[in-house]
Amino acid sequence: MLKARSTGDKIFDSINVFGMILLIFLTLYPFWFVLVGSLSQGLAYTRARGVYWWPVQVTLANYEVVFREPGIVSAFRMTIMRAAVGTVTHLIVTSLFAYAFSKKNLAGRKVYATIGLITMFFSGGIIPAYLVRQALGLLNTFWVLIIPAMINFWNVIIFRAFFAEIPDSISESAKIDGAGEYRIFAQLIVPLSAAVFAAIALFTGVWHWNDFFQPLIFTTSRRFETLPLLLVRTIRTREAASGMATRAAGLGIEQDQINPLTIQMATMIVAVAPILLLYPFLQRYFVKGIMLGSIKG
Repeated sequence: MLKARSTGDKIFDSINVFGMILLIFLTLYPFWFVLVGSLSQGLAYTRARGVYWWPVQVTLANYEVVFREPGIVSAFRMTIMRAAVGTVTHLIVTSLFAYAFSKKNLAGRKVYATIGLITMFFSGGIIPAYLVRQALGLLNTFWVLIIPAMINFWNVIIFRAFFAEIPDSISESAKIDGAGEYRIFAQLIVPLSAAVFAAIALFTGVWHWNDFFQPLIFTTSRRFETLPLLLVRTIRTREAASGMATRAAGLGIEQDQINPLTIQMATMIVAVAPILLLYPFLQRYFVKGIMLGSIKG
């Protein structure tokens, strides 16, 4: 028999529902505001006042300007390369280290753990990091964006928690059949840990895609400019967006269709759209990986 809900329970549920709706609105509206601006006619958008719920005179001219900008295309290409290469190399190096770290008979295991934990809470700072990369000859190269991010001890801990739960009998059986450690890892451990690989790939890929600080500090050539860095420059300096609008005039785009603000908004949408499109395909692995990690951790 169902128990009648008290007035207090109903009030509590109502407050929860209202709070969640408000939180969802506060989370989504900034994105919706930018999307509305990117689809609005430039002149009409600047003349309108107040809160915008729908595009003002819908146009795709802002996106046309963005995609015709040569710097956008090269930055987009560099960002894709960085996210792809950075994610793959991070998964390989971090998972291999975590696999060895999960072995109880690993010599110096406590020393490695101590060193790794120190790096989670302390860093040398920007200047030492710059000097190290300079000494290694990595400055102003593509690999300065990849090599320092190949391993993250927090992700090592997550991988290790998964690997430690896999029964040793599986590895022992494979060794009896003549398999080596690398073959065991590639053909047994990796397939059994698909959820955590997908979760870490999502975390790492999003970080590489969104990061602008590394290319800002460690590169000077425009060849290595990523989309987030270009976006930051476009937002911080109105001259960058104004320059895009000026160049658009030479392409036959009417000036009343665009302005620097709507171009900035279109650039923001272009920067985040790939992640938004990719996330639904990895969401089930992401949730599963986090749940398993919380249980095993």
